[in-house]
Amino acid sequence: MNDDRVDRPGITLIVRRDRLLRPGHLVPMLVDDLERSGARVRLIDPDDEAVTLHDMRSGDVDTYVLASPSEAALSLAGALEQSGGSVLPRYAVAAGCRDKIVQTAVLSHAGVPIPASWLTVDPDTLAGELTRGPLLFKDPRGSQGRGLHLVRHPVDLGHLSRGTPWLVMRYHPPDGPDLKLYRIDDEVHGVARVFPARSLADKVGRPLDVTAELRGLALRCGDAFGTTVCGVDVIRSDGRLWVVDMSSLPGFKGVPDAAARLARVVLARARGQRLERAS
Repeated sequence: MNDDRVDRPGITLIVRRDRLLRPGHLVPMLVDDLERSGARVRLIDPDDEAVTLHDMRSGDVDTYVLASPSEAALSLAGALEQSGGSVLPRYAVAAGCRDKIVQTAVLSHAGVPIPASWLTVDPDTLAGELTRGPLLFKDPRGSQGRGLHLVRHPVDLGHLSRGTPWLVMRYHPPDGPDLKLYRIDDEVHGVARVFPARSLADKVGRPLDVTAELRGLALRCGDAFGTTVCGVDVIRSDGRLWVVDMSSLPGFKGVPDAAARLARVVLARARGQRLERAS
């Protein structure tokens, strides 16, 4: 009798289980597409269950997919990768994108157009920069508009915390809606949407014509981190494009058949792992 595991790749999603109940969320659609493709899919929620660390085994799993934004999920992904597991995105990619200070430095080094940026633990050290224009203070771990403070006058710096890191960017007022670019392999899709997005319709946005310039930005950002799956936030200000944020595994809202496209990438990674182990 054939062992079912021989022919069916094992894929584990590291994800909050409540994501399965959210309308329009990527995870339930991804699970369906993976299972229809013949994969054995299971879920781990490190925010809801204890996960064994002292005897980690990944031999029956071809690929882990880090689909949760939590700190516990990120740590688990790193532990699995150190134990020989194949994680998508790789831990270094996920951790680098999660920390906006690291992300900004990597993108800048790669020549991606980002606003002038600083790291500080004392906002007062940047008071002189306010003479050149407003500054946007960002919590390096913030997301979805949380931890953002637009500062125009030195007196307002007194309202910001001291002793913890801030990513500070020169503020460029956008000419229109935010531009969200999504890379899956060499495909780049885009949507235009309001910020902050407060409803599902806001998050889906409207389709964006991805110009050669926008496509090039998305590819360069992914290449800077060595990944072919990512989301890139872009603004246009005074006719110039600026990259202001990046995520290693976004929700891909507004991308046609996003779950099926991502499932193909996951399955290709899993099959590649099988070939590598067999060689």
